Amino acid sequence: MIHTFSAAGSGAAPTAATALGVDRVRRYYRLVDAGDVPALVALFTPDARYHRPGYRPMVGHAELERFYLDRRVIRTGTHTLSTVVAADDEIAVHGLFRGELHDGARVELRFADFFRLTPQGHIASRDTFFHVPAV
Repeated sequence: MIHTFSAAGSGAAPTAATALGVDRVRRYYRLVDAGDVPALVALFTPDARYHRPGYRPMVGHAELERFYLDRRVIRTGTHTLSTVVAADDEIAVHGLFRGELHDGARVELRFADFFRLTPQGHIASRDTFFHVPAV
């Protein structure tokens, strides 16, 4: 069953596992925005895979930590989630990011993320897409 969660709350009643997954994904964005790298990396499985445009796939806690501490071009910002859709162990998110890059440039862009979670609620994979001119 597919459950859609708006910015204001949830639609149909989710299963406990789905609700846990949605809570974990929302927590992930709060931790990213707060800059709490150890806590956000702990949300992932030890062998998690992260695909992000412009980067080779990142695998595991060490690569995720290195990305968030050293390679991410964003200095600070806020994610605003407009839609969260969950089906079993998969969660899709659409939202808006507003922030500042390390070079001082301001950025505002729409994004979509697709998460796959374990039954225990850990993030096993994440794919990110940005709404920017590409072709």
